[in-house]
Amino acid sequence: MHKGKTSSFLKFILIITLISTGVFALDINSNSAKASSAKKEITTKNVRGSMKDVTLRVGTSGVFAPFSYYDASGKKLIGYDIDLLNKLQNILGYKIKNNIQVEDYAPLITSISEKKLDVVAAALCATSERKKVMSFSTTYFKSGLMVMINKTKKTGITSVHTLKGKVVAVEKGTASHTYASKHLTSSTIQPYDKISGALEALKQGKVDAVIQDGPNCSYYFRVHKKSNLKAVGKEFDKSQSPYAIGLTKNSKYKKNFNAALKILKNNGTLNKLDKKWTE
Repeated sequence: MHKGKTSSFLKFILIITLISTGVFALDINSNSAKASSAKKEITTKNVRGSMKDVTLRVGTSGVFAPFSYYDASGKKLIGYDIDLLNKLQNILGYKIKNNIQVEDYAPLITSISEKKLDVVAAALCATSERKKVMSFSTTYFKSGLMVMINKTKKTGITSVHTLKGKVVAVEKGTASHTYASKHLTSSTIQPYDKISGALEALKQGKVDAVIQDGPNCSYYFRVHKKSNLKAVGKEFDKSQSPYAIGLTKNSKYKKNFNAALKILKNNGTLNKLDKKWTE
């Protein structure tokens, strides 16, 4: 073979070798990427301890019994959501920075939308409006809204459909506030910073009705058996009012919380929390 032909042949072999090596490397990288992706997929089988190196800023309301409120001493947070946070923490392993922060509903939504909080557990309704500024886990409690009135006053209110021309109190920043502002345009909406303020106004006859979450309404009457208030009509707006864990928009921990909630649902823990706090 001539020297020129030999040189060309060697170059050809070298090129083929380089191409083969490149393809092999690409195949290895591709398989590694697939393996890495599969490894990162969060399921109920691998979620335990998956957030052990994570510290979260967690918020709640502290005024919404039986989900998040203070005990008789006024110092310790108790309720469904507090128990739920403990169960989730046990599974996921995350730490909470500076204890759970307590804020009213409107500031809670602002804090998580501005990423000042990472997680909110506060009987938070997963409404379409809130989904614009934050993400939600899968729902863990079904809820709707209820109308409450003062039974000593003759207002003619029998359901949400008879609130035209009435003064309706709601807690600021809640699903009730959103619903009333959107659908009760013929009523006067009176927002209060806390639901306790709205209920007190109703007791004193300063407003005609209060709209709030069904579970909180039921809890109120279990505790205040001699109240001059009563619920009227049926629960409504159920599609916009189920409770979920609030997360920052597009949170990378959403799958972790969903998997942990699935474990708690499957092992009966959520049912136990229902019975403990809402029945």
